[in-house]
Amino acid sequence: MRFHLVDRIDAWEPGRSATGRKLTSNQETYWVRDDSGRAVMPPALVLECVCQTATWLILLGSALTQRATLLAVEEVRQLRAVRPGDVLDIDVQVESMADTAAVVNGVVRVDGEPVLTASRIMCGLMPADELDDPTETHRLARLLSRKELVR
Repeated sequence: MRFHLVDRIDAWEPGRSATGRKLTSNQETYWVRDDSGRAVMPPALVLECVCQTATWLILLGSALTQRATLLAVEEVRQLRAVRPGDVLDIDVQVESMADTAAVVNGVVRVDGEPVLTASRIMCGLMPADELDDPTETHRLARLLSRKELVR
């Protein structure tokens, strides 16, 4: 799986939280125009930033053996539009976690101000190697976290 909507994982605490970052660029293909004609990032993709950060939290916290798959989201609130050039700071907190599922909450901020909140994101947990090539997952984990990980 390619994680196009997370450029970096700044910190993570296994089973508890993660922070990630996405630098938006007007060169990306996902921009849509709002009513005034200005480019905006679709809210579903801002939510996907949260989900991808949560997936990295699960992957990194399990030595890359478990992966989150989205089941449901209870509530999403878009507070303002994301524009080209915005740096998205993504915070994910685990609300609960068991062997087969996790529930997380997330906030995306730009310049310290929330732009999207997501509550009770339910994820199923499954073996990572059933969805992704382990070698590629390991390479991306090193790239995003800027750390050498033990295999």
